[in-house]
Amino acid sequence: MSVKKARKTLVVAEAAPAFDLQGADGKSYSLTAALERGPLLVAFFKASCPTCQYAFPFLERLHRQFQSRGAAVWGVSQDSARDSLAFAREFGLTFPLLIDDHPYEVSDRYGVQFTPTLFLVGRDGKIEAVGDGFSKADLLEIQKRLAGELSVTPELLFLPAEPVPEFKPG
Repeated sequence: MSVKKARKTLVVAEAAPAFDLQGADGKSYSLTAALERGPLLVAFFKASCPTCQYAFPFLERLHRQFQSRGAAVWGVSQDSARDSLAFAREFGLTFPLLIDDHPYEVSDRYGVQFTPTLFLVGRDGKIEAVGDGFSKADLLEIQKRLAGELSVTPELLFLPAEPVPEFKPG
């Protein structure tokens, strides 16, 4: 019996592996086609993950800030379409949730070991930022990169009255 060795998580400047996945909405999504329109934030998650539940409303804020400028946010779920749609309803998500069913081939190609794990992929197909768990600094860096690339002034990602921790592990 062979044991599958965990792949190392991809890092900044590496090429993002292309993928095509079915969304929880029944539509097909292609990384290659998405990058023709602009940068893409790919966020791997599990609906039962408390850190994902905390982080994804902030990803929704990024989605709302940049979607009209060509950037996209995609959640890549390691759950069923039904559970993913319930997650979207519960946390007010409007960006696409793609389904990476067992044996999690896309998650494996990206070396995902924790959820959430985020990859900001530039139009050139290279990874521009990586983060795992909830990291306030990582999200602000992603926002800064998107704003710079799209020539947009970013809105507040974290509201002054929100008690937001610096980090929550995934």
